[in-house]
Amino acid sequence: MDNNANLNEVSRISAGTAFKGEVTTSGDIRIDGKFDGRLSSKGRLVVGEGAQVNGDVICQNVDFSGKMSKGTIYVADTLSLKSGCMVDGDLHYKRLQVELDAKINGSLHALDDAEFNKIANQSAPAAAVKPAAKPAQNETKNDDVTGKGNE
Repeated sequence: MDNNANLNEVSRISAGTAFKGEVTTSGDIRIDGKFDGRLSSKGRLVVGEGAQVNGDVICQNVDFSGKMSKGTIYVADTLSLKSGCMVDGDLHYKRLQVELDAKINGSLHALDDAEFNKIANQSAPAAAVKPAAKPAQNETKNDDVTGKGNE
């Protein structure tokens, strides 16, 4: 993230917070909690060491230090996998930087600008199109960030 950027201009999912759903932002975002869903950013995504991300990510740049147990990442420019991260999913990128001790279990695909733009302009990436599961009787149906569920 830009060191000159105002901290209030960076969206955050803090440690101890779980978010399930879809996030779209024109700026940078940092995840230190748990995210499950689809994230689209025209800026940089930073995934902290204690973070868990599952789902589909589409953004300009990614610094990934956390864990992904399932999902797909599409990066217009640079995907940086930090030491100690664990990624189980498919990675699509223009440039890839992998530090020692970063763990990857999945496929790696180089993208050009046209391929990324095609994916970014779709409502959902082809890899992410799946029939929606019906929620269990006591399960929250809408996107819930309050932790209170359907009351």
